[in-house]
Amino acid sequence: MRLSILIPVYNEEKTILAVLERIKKVDLGLAKEIIIVNDGSKDNSEEIIRSFLKKNKSSKGTSWKFYSKENGGKGSAIKMALSHATGDLSIIQDADLEYLPEEIETLIAEYNKRKSEVVYGSRILKRDNKASYILYYLGNVFLSFMTSILYGRVITDMETCYKLIPTKIFRELKITRNNFDLEPEITAKILRKGYNIKEIPITYNPRSKTEGKKISWRDGFSALWVLFKIRISRA
Repeated sequence: MRLSILIPVYNEEKTILAVLERIKKVDLGLAKEIIIVNDGSKDNSEEIIRSFLKKNKSSKGTSWKFYSKENGGKGSAIKMALSHATGDLSIIQDADLEYLPEEIETLIAEYNKRKSEVVYGSRILKRDNKASYILYYLGNVFLSFMTSILYGRVITDMETCYKLIPTKIFRELKITRNNFDLEPEITAKILRKGYNIKEIPITYNPRSKTEGKKISWRDGFSALWVLFKIRISRA
């Protein structure tokens, strides 16, 4: 079995090297393919990535792929990465270290129990996680609550980055959103198609706006619209 780790990057020069180093070291017990997409970064992210890849060529059990494109949003970067994925499973890894690559192993272990087709890492289920802004936390809780109401399945963290999905199912979703609203689109379409989601607690280290956090309150309204739109869609 092989895991494809999809990494969208936009202006993450402060953290991208640490993310790549940690992913390189983590032992997941299966082959891993790391697909990095530079989404039009205006800082030194691309130079840092290319320098890292020169020193870390593909080795046994690990392969690296890198693509660069004009800025189009997180969703557009994920769609590009997914189009090049060859793994049996896929997961998104943000480039800001809010999520710990070492904990992907926990999601893999849960998936291997074969109780669910999809495994989510829930930040809400781990009680000692901190919230950088109370409005972000409450917004996520509200969106997850609305997801549960609309789709009849209890979801505590719809917006989580850590969604471990069989690549075949991921492609089946036919993601269309280009920005942060790809997260509600993924969850809504998984639930709409009747796949089971298992949530497990994960660590979350939120960063502040001054540290580069990009999502805003406007993305919350967009997420809510996507949830409603997919729910009432006939497709």
